[in-house]
Amino acid sequence: MLDIWSWISELPDSADWGESDSLLIFTLASSSSSSTSSQDNSTRAIQLRAERMSDANSDTFVTFTVCLQGFPSSNDQKTIWISDTCPLSSDKPFLPLLLQLLQEITSHSPTAYNGTCPRSQLQNLKPDPISWIMDSHSPESFSTFFDLVFLMRLFWLCVFDVPSEVGSIYFNSILGPNLEALTCRHAPVLRTFLVTVGVDAELCFMRTLGYILAKWLILRQVGVGLQTLTPLSSQHPGFSYATEGHGFWILKGYTPVSGMKITRCNDNNGKFPVIEAKESVLRYALAHQQLEAVIQLEYFVRFYEGHIQVNARVDNLRFHVANLGFNKNDDAEYAEERHFPSRIRVWVGPEVGSTYVAGLSLGRSTSNGEREVEMQRIVKGSFGKAKIPHVKARARTTTKTRMKNWRWDQDVEGNAAVFDAVLCDSMTGKEIATCNDSSSFRTRYSGSNRAFTKTGGLVFAGDEYGEGVGWRLSREMEGSVLKWRIGGEVWLSYWANNVKSSYYETRCVEWCDEVDLPLIPVQ
Repeated sequence: MLDIWSWISELPDSADWGESDSLLIFTLASSSSSSTSSQDNSTRAIQLRAERMSDANSDTFVTFTVCLQGFPSSNDQKTIWISDTCPLSSDKPFLPLLLQLLQEITSHSPTAYNGTCPRSQLQNLKPDPISWIMDSHSPESFSTFFDLVFLMRLFWLCVFDVPSEVGSIYFNSILGPNLEALTCRHAPVLRTFLVTVGVDAELCFMRTLGYILAKWLILRQVGVGLQTLTPLSSQHPGFSYATEGHGFWILKGYTPVSGMKITRCNDNNGKFPVIEAKESVLRYALAHQQLEAVIQLEYFVRFYEGHIQVNARVDNLRFHVANLGFNKNDDAEYAEERHFPSRIRVWVGPEVGSTYVAGLSLGRSTSNGEREVEMQRIVKGSFGKAKIPHVKARARTTTKTRMKNWRWDQDVEGNAAVFDAVLCDSMTGKEIATCNDSSSFRTRYSGSNRAFTKTGGLVFAGDEYGEGVGWRLSREMEGSVLKWRIGGEVWLSYWANNVKSSYYETRCVEWCDEVDLPLIPVQ
């Protein structure tokens, strides 16, 4: 790991930082030139430099710069970023540095087509919450978060408007060895940061992270000249976290679509195959997508003489597949080509092994589809003077079946309640996640009977699925704060929407976390 924060934290007390030697260097990455030319036989490096200076009042400051060293087109040395000054006399001298990095990350965030992430309207991040984050976490945890922030800011510096060799070193020598920091597997500070800064900054921050991961995954799939890139060791890249408050349990999840596990596909190798140009552009556009999910459950706690009753119900399930980009006119032909949710599975319940739950009650029976049968009989005949009786009969039977796009079920796993929503073809009744094609889901973002929002999202509210579930707990648990688990599994499918393509696939991602359940009576 880079561990840049440890190096920065030790600067004020560094014995090597004398008055005569005010410049200290942290080498982020370096490589020797492979050229045989005598004019290009040098070591190329990306460096973080710290320079100390004093003003007329003898106050001491430090300024950080990111420099390129030894690249031919950079005139041997080139500065590509300069920080604001950090006062060493302050109790938190490097708070301005962290604020600057975070602000620049949110301001460089890719937009979502038809999205409203207000990066241009974001106010400067307030220093007090960021200062509290620095104080409330261990140096080891905060160091991981700072590495993540610095890696994200360094992405824009090393990939755009610099020699291509700089980007190659960044992906191979900086991002690759430190990829676990980017996948947020061990980032408790990131959770605190996202909860603290608000949902607008959270969206911009996570879309920047998703864009970087999407680029990484594309390079892994293409593999031309980049076979040495470190593979992802985690199950899937991305980040999720859960919170409790105001009677809600909320689970939020972010993951690039190309990092989700493939469950069904007509491209066996899962890579960019040799295909015609239009198909290649389509696959490239689909690779720049991110799933953004909010699972929000409402819970109630009631105290009775012999037990405690805990009830929960679905309040909001929101799923959006964001097309990450910088210009709404880029690949406009493919702007409405996106994956769509085809199945959602949400579960909530006590931690595994708990013995304080006496029973679990579901609020919905397994659906038994309704069918209307209409019968009509017509009888014709002739009577009277006719010598031969002449009778004609005709019968008509009509069957009507009521079907919805989404089928909701409830189930249990141990003491956990499971909410399951499956997207079905309203014409055939087949489950979309297991189908290869369905003409009824072309042009799926238009028309009055569409199953998604105009921007390709999906929202379930309490009026769609209002029945709740309930647990009976021992009265002995009164006054405790229990750990309750909440999780979600989402399947995304893709079929062509407006373009001509036979490509289809279904991908899946799973998140799980813990939330608090306070069993404290309100006085």
